[in-house]
Amino acid sequence: MFSITVRDHVMVAHSFRGEVFGPAQRLHGATFVVDATFRRPELDADNIVVDIGLATTELKAVLADLNYRNLDDEPAFAGVNTSTEFLAKVVADRLAARVHAGALGDGARGLAGITVSLHESHVAWASYERAL
Repeated sequence: MFSITVRDHVMVAHSFRGEVFGPAQRLHGATFVVDATFRRPELDADNIVVDIGLATTELKAVLADLNYRNLDDEPAFAGVNTSTEFLAKVVADRLAARVHAGALGDGARGLAGITVSLHESHVAWASYERAL
């Protein structure tokens, strides 16, 4: 399986419900380094997985919808604990929608999957992997 990874970051505010979250139940900020890995079993006609420039542009666009937002105020996340794991899935699903819409070019139609990792720090992160 071949893969390429592009990276960006996003800054959000949010809070959690539930004792398991301790002090994170209060409103707090988070800055995530976001890696999006695109996979395919064979390279396309240009011998690439996907256009890195387009992948970078589309990741930035997906993150722009979340950046500098209080996620507690976003209708799409009403009543949801926007954990790192949950947000990794949100980003992966939104990237997948862009792949299916053709935003990453015709060659991207051969992609087999996407993995998105949100790094909370240099020692902790969460990922979500999905098929295309």
